Amino acid sequence: MSTREGNLEAPTRHAIDWTNPEYYDEAACEKELERIFDICHGCRRCVSLCQAFPSLFDLVDATDDGEVHGIPKQDYAKVVDQCYLCDLCYMTKCPYVPPHPWRLDFPHTMLRAKAIKFKKGGVGAGEKLLASTDVHGQFAGIPVVVQVANALNKTRPMRKLLDSALQVHPDAWLPELASNRFRWSASRQGRATVVTNGERTPGKVAIFSTCYVNYNEPGIGHDLIKLLEHNDIPYVLVEKEKCCGMPKLELGDLDAVAAHKAANMPVLARYAKEGYAILSAIPSCTLMFKQELPLMFPACADTQLVKEAMFDPFEYLIARHRDGLLKTDFKQALGKVSYHIPCHGRVQNIGRKTEEMFKLIGQTVSVQLNTVERCSGHAGTYGVKTPYHPIAMKIGRPVFKSMAKDEPDYISSDCQLAGHHIAQGMEAGGFPAARLLHPLSLVRTAYGL
Repeated sequence: MSTREGNLEAPTRHAIDWTNPEYYDEAACEKELERIFDICHGCRRCVSLCQAFPSLFDLVDATDDGEVHGIPKQDYAKVVDQCYLCDLCYMTKCPYVPPHPWRLDFPHTMLRAKAIKFKKGGVGAGEKLLASTDVHGQFAGIPVVVQVANALNKTRPMRKLLDSALQVHPDAWLPELASNRFRWSASRQGRATVVTNGERTPGKVAIFSTCYVNYNEPGIGHDLIKLLEHNDIPYVLVEKEKCCGMPKLELGDLDAVAAHKAANMPVLARYAKEGYAILSAIPSCTLMFKQELPLMFPACADTQLVKEAMFDPFEYLIARHRDGLLKTDFKQALGKVSYHIPCHGRVQNIGRKTEEMFKLIGQTVSVQLNTVERCSGHAGTYGVKTPYHPIAMKIGRPVFKSMAKDEPDYISSDCQLAGHHIAQGMEAGGFPAARLLHPLSLVRTAYGL
């Protein structure tokens, strides 16, 4: 195969050599950035994915000879800062990823540049706090504090303060703190007859709550529990947990990622060894344990074990169905549903499992499904930051329009943050209002639970 031909094999990922001092060699990183930017400039097929690629191509086109070598090195940051590590370019678009001899890994090269920036002190205190979900989540569940905080966050003076202190855009949607945390309000375990039927569908589940479900929308976790109970699947809540580390990864704070991993992995590995499927209802968290941590810690046996035990909820439920172990006694029609597939769900290489569930429901009760597979623009903390929120809304416009097709009764995304971003974009675009419900909540509704 010629090096100028696209790779026809499945993408393969190489370990992230982040503990090697050479990883933080800025000159070597800039050399690799120039190499991959030159390849991307010659291809340009990823121009519609995110703002990183238009930023790169604008820089190239502004040079005297229209080539990458004319870009000032300090301007590389304008591309790096626009990458939110969604991985779509690597997993769905780029023909030059390994095993192609060019070995182009755009997102992990951006990660390296972010890590160097972080090491040099280039990330401000506001960004660090914004990525510390376990810190500001500690206010969740505290009487009066929650009500006051949620009320203040809706006022213009507070939003101006958040803008100046944390660079949170005044118009960006922000999650509310929950009045009762999921881990406080959920039953620690649910008993049922354990059914084992091969490695594909372990007969018991350990629930990794995630920061968002625990601190912001515990109802999603309760809906997951209802689905497990209805299908006679015993479950436990993971005994203790910290943030998965994805927000820190996006900053390039790899030492913090390692600290979170050190807290989570021994606990999760115990469940994996005991034959549990580990479920996380937030795609970014699931992806962290399935891909990023295993690539950062390739020699850690516990990390690799947890990787194999980690499931997206619908990946698990559809596997149960294929083994004849999922109930299909749906009772409530869902009407018109616009469903968005988030990027961190797409790159898990599990297929459209949530869509399969909606279609399964449609075999029993009425579901008119509209599936949208495109980036919403939210991308974790990216979509709320002052410099990037307008860009995030621009990226999301085609999604907002597509989600509004046929005036749905419900809009839904496996990533609830993306769901709220889409709801905001639809409202701003003047589209008819639709109720936002997580897919787990919609399946519970369909069961009539």
